[in-house]
Amino acid sequence: MEPLRSSVTRTFIKLTVCFICALPASAQRIPDGPPIPANFNLDLETAERLRPQLMAQSMPVTGRYATANLIFDRLVRQVQKPSAPEFARKLRWELRIVADDRMDGTNPDRFNAYSSPDGTIYIETGLAQLAGSSPGLWAAILSHEIAHVARRDWARRFLYQKSLQSGSAATIVLGDPGLPAGSWTDSHWADSQKASDSLARFCRQMEIEADREGLMLMARAGYHPDFVPALHHLLHAQAPDATASLYAMHPCWEERDRELNRAYLDAGIEFERRWREWFASPGGNPPTVVFTEAPSIRKIRPAKKTDAKEWEIDIPIRCQNLVGAVEVVLRSSSAPGSPIDTVRPVNLPGPPDSDFELRQLTGCTSPRTTITFTLAHSSDRDKSVAPWTDVYVLDARGTILARASLPKLPH
Repeated sequence: MEPLRSSVTRTFIKLTVCFICALPASAQRIPDGPPIPANFNLDLETAERLRPQLMAQSMPVTGRYATANLIFDRLVRQVQKPSAPEFARKLRWELRIVADDRMDGTNPDRFNAYSSPDGTIYIETGLAQLAGSSPGLWAAILSHEIAHVARRDWARRFLYQKSLQSGSAATIVLGDPGLPAGSWTDSHWADSQKASDSLARFCRQMEIEADREGLMLMARAGYHPDFVPALHHLLHAQAPDATASLYAMHPCWEERDRELNRAYLDAGIEFERRWREWFASPGGNPPTVVFTEAPSIRKIRPAKKTDAKEWEIDIPIRCQNLVGAVEVVLRSSSAPGSPIDTVRPVNLPGPPDSDFELRQLTGCTSPRTTITFTLAHSSDRDKSVAPWTDVYVLDARGTILARASLPKLPH
């Protein structure tokens, strides 16, 4: 079943953990792509053809996830209003859960959501567990996928890809950035690379646009837009260190935070206009959100003249909706139980300030709070101590609010 699922889900637009980080976009604006012709139905025909397979691999939303249907219905009503596009009003909207065949946690797709052009949204069980009983996290997941469907992003991507193929000799498989196979001339190879880069940038732009429209969709339905960065940061905590690539189809979470800064503000204003009392909204009060900037490392002069090497690690963070304090954890790659599990409440092994962890509490009350850790290792000990690699910010319950990767310590 797994190979079939992989081939099917690649056909659709996915909200996925960003394992490959996109390189910074160029200043040149990415084109919107060709318009969708009035008689274009290939997206709906493809959805109809694949529907029996997807239905067999998924199940209705019941039991522990039943509340997701209520949130889904509330969000869908926003795209079924008379002012909405006729296409979105005629779809057969439905929410389904895709069971994870590999319960050992090794399935990289377990935190995915994807949408079919016919209005059916599919949620992998890992992502459903991550959302749990939080209406706001469910709204963040579902609004993004609903926006993809309402915008007809499957059709937009297909037509854009076809325009690239007609403009060059490159052949790209739908659903994959892929590089061409077989024997190619240097000119064809260059054309293919350029087309793959253009398609990847176009897809990343579609993801950001779906985020923007999803944010406003949430705000109007009564779910605070801060649940979107909260979800992004939870998913970021699941991903290994990203590798920069021109061909990444999804923007990294840091890029999403940066690109959506204005959209967060606009959606927040819309939410406050409609829901004066936040606690009375369908999603309740907004979550605590922590934004981390890139940590910096510098060598410092020890207080006493010794052979030890000392470094200071500065971690700038910004908090929203925080009541109380957060805990900043500097963690070694050799820490027992790494990486931290975000599906269940975090239980960090080992005592604080061990060889594997350093911790600090902060109220994070400033617009930009900087947490500083001082590391001192002797030259002998450096050979046996694993490098410090990750920074996590946790709330009082141990839930991960943010994660950042640490640059390598200087020699």
